[in-house]
This record gives sequence, C-alpha cells and structure tokens, in this order.
Amino acid sequence: MKRFTLRTGIRWKITLAIASVGALTAIALSLVVHSAARVSMLESAREVQLDRVQFISRTAEGGRKPQMGAKLNDPELPRELREKAHSGRRGTFVQENPHGLPEVWAALPLGNGQVLSLHTPFRESANMLRDLDRALIVGSVAVVVGGSALGVLIGGQISRRLRKAAAAAQRVAHGDPEVRVRDAVGGVVRDETDDLARAVDAMADALQQRLEAERRVTADIAHELRTPVTGLLTAAELLPPGRPTELVRDRAQALRALVEDVLEVARLDSASERAELQEVALGEFVQRRVNSLMPEASVRIVADEIVSTDPRRLERILGNLLANAARYGRAPVQVDVEGRVVRVRDHGPGFPEALLREGPSRFRTGSTDRAGVGHGLGLTIAEGQARVLGARLTFRNVAAPGGFVHSGAAAGAVAVLWLPEHAPTATGSFPILRREG
Repeated sequence: MKRFTLRTGIRWKITLAIASVGALTAIALSLVVHSAARVSMLESAREVQLDRVQFISRTAEGGRKPQMGAKLNDPELPRELREKAHSGRRGTFVQENPHGLPEVWAALPLGNGQVLSLHTPFRESANMLRDLDRALIVGSVAVVVGGSALGVLIGGQISRRLRKAAAAAQRVAHGDPEVRVRDAVGGVVRDETDDLARAVDAMADALQQRLEAERRVTADIAHELRTPVTGLLTAAELLPPGRPTELVRDRAQALRALVEDVLEVARLDSASERAELQEVALGEFVQRRVNSLMPEASVRIVADEIVSTDPRRLERILGNLLANAARYGRAPVQVDVEGRVVRVRDHGPGFPEALLREGPSRFRTGSTDRAGVGHGLGLTIAEGQARVLGARLTFRNVAAPGGFVHSGAAAGAVAVLWLPEHAPTATGSFPILRREG
C-alpha cells in the first residue's frame, strides 16, 4: 500500500509554526487580560455599589423613601446577600443574568431591622469589556498576520538558499566539477545551510578525486595492455591454420576491442574530447552508414536536414546503437531520420529497467534476456560521444500490443539521438536525458 505524503515548502512550514505560536500566545494573553479586566471591573463596581447604598441608607433611616432605585426588603434580593444582611453585615453580590449582562447587588441592614438593597446592571463596565475584547481580537489578528509575514520572510530566505544549494548539487551530480555549492548559496550570515553546502562540496571533491583516480587506473591499465595485446595478435597471425588458431585470433581480437573501448571511455570521462564539426546532410549520411554497417536494417528518411556535427563521432554512435540492436534485440531493425532526430528501433525484449532508470553503465549488459555477450560499453560510449556533440541520447521501450510499457511486456527498444540546433561550444554543453520526453 502506497503511503500518502504531503509535500510542502519549508517557507510555509516556518510560517505555519510562527503563526501557530503567535495565535496560541495571543489567545492565552487575551484570555488572561480579559479575565483580569473583568475581575477588576467587577470589584470596582462592587465598591461603587456599596458606596451608593451606604449613601442612600442615611436618608432611608430617617424614614424617607430610598433614592436611586434602592428598595427595602426587596423580594428579589439574592438569598446569600439577604442572610448576610440579616446577620448585621453589609455585602455585595454579582448575579448572572440570562441575557449575558450580570447585575451587581449591594445590601446592608438598617437600624429598624429592614434591609436596604440596590442593584444595577453591569452595563458600562460590560461595554468597556467588549471594547477591550475587540481590541484584543484586533491585536491578536495583527500578531498572527505579522508573525506569518515574518515567517514568510525568514522561511523564504532559508528556502531560497536551500533551492540554490539543491540546484548547485544537481549541477555537480550532472558532472560539472567547477560548481561549488557554498558559492551558489552566497549570503553574509553563516548558518546551517553553509555547513550543509561545505559538506556537499567536500563530498563532491572527495568523489571527484576518487573518480579521477579510478579513471587514471583504468586508462593506465588499458594502455599497459595495449602492447601485449598487439603482440598477442601478431603472434596469433604466425600460428598454423586451424580451428585452435581461429579461436586464439578471435579472442585476441575481442580483447583488443575491449582495450580500445576502455581507453575510449576513459577519454570521454576525462571531458577532454572536442568535436571536429562539419556540415553534413543527416539523412544521406545515416543512409550510407547504415547500409555499410547493417545492410539488413531499413532506413526511412522523413525529413532530411543539414547539421553541423562530427561525422566520425556520429558514425560511432550510430554503429554502437546498431550493434546493440543486433546483439540484444531482434529483427527487423529500423532507422528513422526526421530533421535532427535519429531513431534506432529493434523488435526484441526491450531495454532493461535499470538502463531506462539510470542510463547506460559500463560492464553491465542488463537482464538475462538481453545478456550473453558484450561488456556493456557500447551504449556508454554512445552516450559519451553524444555528450561531446552536445546531443541528447534517450532510451525507451515500445509497449507490446494490448499491454503497457511498464508491465514487463515490450515489443522493442528505441534509442533516440537528438542533435542540437547549434553546434556545441564545449564538451557537455547540453544535458543527457535518460528518457525520451
């Protein structure tokens, strides 16, 4: 079962975190301020109400009618306050109103045994409290908006630096040894992004040194093998005719071809190869080379075009693609030329999934249905030569009738060479894509 993942940027994660913390802080402070203000206002209203009832009691004890809405022995007087007044004490009481507006009571006993009480709604203080709540809400929203803006600013800066680091790392992964992630990230303030960039640069330098060492070893071994292999071929020519002699010559020729291929791969890996450009008619060129390399293959020229390329390297690419089709595919092999695009298709079991996913790899011939002979250098060399030409070399499989390409059933493999519109100015000036777009 595929696990669901939600992808989002670090900018929005930081923004959400700051906004959430700001909102929680604002809510908590608002509740504390609201509660404290309400308690303070109620205490002030109790004191004012008690002062009023004491003032009114001075006239009520003289037998005059209570003023300001005060009442004697009010039947609506809360029980707690009535009991306190009967015990000879004065007091106040806050009674919650069903309409949401509390009433403040104040009562005190008179000398004649009566209870004088006064109650008024908590209206003015309630209005002040509502204004305070409104101000707290506006302030909380401002805090959240300001925190979100700050999060977007900070997160955007971090995200921008990380994207630059990722883009530089991608260029390093594609074989550009001059790129330094730390320089791409830039900035004056040092943070964890700089530590990551320096670590990636150090890793890239270490990998580059190791690759260079491996390339030098491979080239040195191939160079050292060249002389004894040449001597072996010369000695094989002196052997008397016979089946053993043919076997020796055949194996010696295969060994010599392998050594030459390894040397060519080493030269391509060193990025020192340069194309010697000429103007050629692509369709006519492909037609002649295919007739010479694989006469049984069919050539279809949809549209011919004059291209600026290196004929020797183009012939090498075409020869390796045809050899791969003949070795691992099945007839018929078809070559199509359409403008600057050359397609080579066979009708075999298709390219292995590893090659479609990762591209050609030296000394890997693929799955068992496409293996048996070869060293896996043909497509590697073709890809390297295409890179020197500034071209793209892509690989895909053709779906079998009624099936899908990725279902395991294929009706052939297609290698597509995309020649550039403009002549390359440097090795690797155009990227190599793994799949046909």
